[in-house]
Amino acid sequence: MRLIPGWFPSSSVWRRARIAAGALCCAAVLGLADAAAQPATAAPVITPLVITPPSTVRMDLAPVAAGTWFVQGHSAMGSAANQNYISNAAFVVADGGVLVIDALGSPPLARQLLAKIREVTPLPVRYVVVTHCHADHIYGLQVFRELGASIVAHVGCRDYLSSDVARQRLDVSREELFPWVDENTRLVAPDVWLGEGGSVDDLLLRIGRREFRLRHAGPSHTAEDLIVHDASTGVLFAGDIVFRGRVPYVGLADSRRWIDAIGRMLDLQPRVLVPGHGPLSLEPGADLQLTRDYLAYLRQTMGEAARNLEPFDEAYARADWSRFAALPLFAAVNRMNAYNTYLLMEREAP
Repeated sequence: MRLIPGWFPSSSVWRRARIAAGALCCAAVLGLADAAAQPATAAPVITPLVITPPSTVRMDLAPVAAGTWFVQGHSAMGSAANQNYISNAAFVVADGGVLVIDALGSPPLARQLLAKIREVTPLPVRYVVVTHCHADHIYGLQVFRELGASIVAHVGCRDYLSSDVARQRLDVSREELFPWVDENTRLVAPDVWLGEGGSVDDLLLRIGRREFRLRHAGPSHTAEDLIVHDASTGVLFAGDIVFRGRVPYVGLADSRRWIDAIGRMLDLQPRVLVPGHGPLSLEPGADLQLTRDYLAYLRQTMGEAARNLEPFDEAYARADWSRFAALPLFAAVNRMNAYNTYLLMEREAP
């Protein structure tokens, strides 16, 4: 397939071209084998080769604190054009190895992240913490599993990863995000589960002389939200409980508990915050407060409408969104956030 400058082929075009090339390769190899083994008795079954290309998106490594770095995804919805690089990931180098927080949205992105880690240290990746099981944070996990890293998540991920929903979502991603998410991409179950048996205790991960506190902050953005606190540097890895510099994706989240979770994060008094999306925060209190204010405003406006039996369209048009309208992705997600909150407030109404 010839690439025209400025043109990005659709996922279906990529898929057809790549599988056709793989089939030709297989046919050539099998043809040579047939020539050496006469006579041929049956036409061979050709299984096309599927070779995942390396990521070509720009990924910049940014310092966070002593021994700590992160990479920042695009402020956009995931697509083949941006290679699903829409979320953040981070890592901490300790004296006995590396802790990674989230694995990005495809195996090629995870390999690129690993190359960035190798620019800093040759030490092995000991743990990968999954802040939650959304696709843009977990599709790169298989890269770290192959290295022998232990993957840690909240037990709330377990049912989802084994569900038809997760498999169907992966099938859709293989079409929409091809060739970066493809037949080689698979769901990976963690090795260490936080919250077994209903436990609410924090988990302490130790790497050399460093200690990291993992805490279940959900149900909020998802049922399984984890945060990671490094007391030695004051860095808080917040996952998608904080979308900095853009409107959060609320979806079907329990926004009341999400607000409570933010309050508990404020109690930690972090000095630096690494969000799941958006730039690094050197003013964690202000950024946590902005997310909390947005969620509270959704609940206030949509809750009032639900109690008064006001139709959603009228309530949405009447609400004053001016404080948040200039944030990236407002147009893409705010109406959906408001509608889902409207339905949630209907269920919460006495």
